[in-house]
Amino acid sequence: MPRFTELETYDVRFPTSLDLDGSDAMNADPDYSAAYLILRTDAGDGLEGHGFAFTIGRGNDVQTAAIEAVRDHVIGLDVDATLADLGGFWKSLVHDSQLRWLGPEKGVMHMAIGAVVNAVWDLAAKRAGVPLWKLLSDLTPEQIVALVDFRYLTDALTPDEALEILRAASNGRADREAVLREGGYPAYTTTPGWLGYDDAKLVRLCHEAVAEGFTQIKLKVGANLDDDVRRMRLAREAVGPDIRIAIDANQRWDVADAITWVKALAPYDVWWVEEPTSPDDILGHAAIARGIAPIRVATGEHVQNRVVFKQLLQAEALSVLQLDSARVAGVNENIAILLLAAKFGVPVCPHAGGVGLCELVQHLSMFDFVAVSGTSENRVIEYVDHLHEHFLDPVVIKDGHYVAPLKPGFGAEMDAETLHDYRYPNGKIWTDLTKEENE
Repeated sequence: MPRFTELETYDVRFPTSLDLDGSDAMNADPDYSAAYLILRTDAGDGLEGHGFAFTIGRGNDVQTAAIEAVRDHVIGLDVDATLADLGGFWKSLVHDSQLRWLGPEKGVMHMAIGAVVNAVWDLAAKRAGVPLWKLLSDLTPEQIVALVDFRYLTDALTPDEALEILRAASNGRADREAVLREGGYPAYTTTPGWLGYDDAKLVRLCHEAVAEGFTQIKLKVGANLDDDVRRMRLAREAVGPDIRIAIDANQRWDVADAITWVKALAPYDVWWVEEPTSPDDILGHAAIARGIAPIRVATGEHVQNRVVFKQLLQAEALSVLQLDSARVAGVNENIAILLLAAKFGVPVCPHAGGVGLCELVQHLSMFDFVAVSGTSENRVIEYVDHLHEHFLDPVVIKDGHYVAPLKPGFGAEMDAETLHDYRYPNGKIWTDLTKEENE
């Protein structure tokens, strides 16, 4: 009877601030980071579960400590029994009253639970010998519904309604899987649009994105309106009229400012505006959506749980839902969010701007396509061309599409050398940087 025997954590940080990769109006100097864990068992099969919570530098030690706090809830559990009831396992962590008090169901503790939950799903997919998207897509509607906690959701989505959605999508699953394996899943790229890049780099990267087959790009905005107008003009000239351009304010504005700013950029055919205001301001997002229509409002990367997503949908405050693989409590909660989006008919375009997020969210979108919404229309997964080389199963982009991963697992596993060299503060990369600063 194999049991979970070890949970090892790592504070892993990458000095992306040196080249301003990831820079935007609210986050000027991010160091993409992962509060990382490896979950081991005594099964004797050599398989491990890997997971992480994404941060941008300072505070990653706090996030790692929060993962450590979940250790005693996992070590000693029966592996087979846990994997047979991943809905119950999720509830056992999220409903722990003393841990829950730190949220409830939000923030550092909720993200830590998500990292652990995702690591267990990584292990489950490895033991099944399939990628996570395939493991989820092969579950019955009843098995999928059993993974979801419907508390606080039933005024918008009941278990019976979720079953109806999933049963309706059952027809054609095999055909959609074949389409996915053949052509992949549509992507868009944020690579050209980081706010710290100069105009020449912006234009060059826009040209490269079109040449690589992307049909949508995204620009960071919100620091200076005149600069944003100029950058939008340059981007539109570079990509032409047929490429979608989304903009991302990263929570920069008040409601009135958002409406004014987006209207100033509207002549350049804005596809959506992302995170125009506080992620917690549901009514503010709704007011912005009314004020800038028909330009779409997109949000979700900092939405803390399924309950806030429910309200955003009920208030018609978003037209594009951007779930995040490492912000909420892992795979189970993201399945709930996918079902909510399907109920309201809102497309899901996941956030993936960060280390490892592309590797994870592709599985959620592919599962959604095969088994939940049954469509990829107006749906794209964000892609950023940073740090994929540190993963054992890095994403593959072909003709502007994510190629469906085939390796068993969730794609979260980093190279052992990366875990050693980028561990903060004593890994080789960080000690070398400290020496350079002191010379």
